[in-house]
Amino acid sequence: MTRRENTARRRRAFREERRSLLVVCGALATEPAYFEGLKRDRRNPAVTIKIKARPTDPETVVNFAAGLRDRAAGTHDEVWCVVDVDEFDVSRALVQARRRGVNLAVSNPCFEYWLLLHFETCAAPMTRYREVERRLRRHLPEYRKSGLRFEDFAGGVDAAVNRAGSSPAGHEINPSTQVGALVSKMI
Repeated sequence: MTRRENTARRRRAFREERRSLLVVCGALATEPAYFEGLKRDRRNPAVTIKIKARPTDPETVVNFAAGLRDRAAGTHDEVWCVVDVDEFDVSRALVQARRRGVNLAVSNPCFEYWLLLHFETCAAPMTRYREVERRLRRHLPEYRKSGLRFEDFAGGVDAAVNRAGSSPAGHEINPSTQVGALVSKMI
């Protein structure tokens, strides 16, 4: 008995291919804990999280990420850096990111603003981390920057993406965040 050739009738793949993302965080605790938790929660093996060994300015984080990408040529479809405005001048990092082909997810004033969007819409300017933390503690009284538990935020990810998407664009606007664009790609 001969085997029939049926390749023309083979079904097409129905699962959307996931793009490989390299996410580089300049902070040591909060951002990596959040993104590792999101990666586990959404079961996305196409995401690699890297941490810059010590906290540093956004421009250094961009250069570090571009170097990782260049050493692992072809491994990742997109490279993202997660940085805060805090006391940094992000404009130099933006120029460097464009030049080196790296995406930036900037939060102004800090990453905790992104976390706050999991619970509420907030358009009130906040100049310091402490102001954002105070609002976040209304929802999570036990919140600690170095002890982030992704489970506390898992239920609000989609709401945060929507809230961040409807806020004005641009890192110079306070408050603002582009983390929603990165999270959308991860989920």
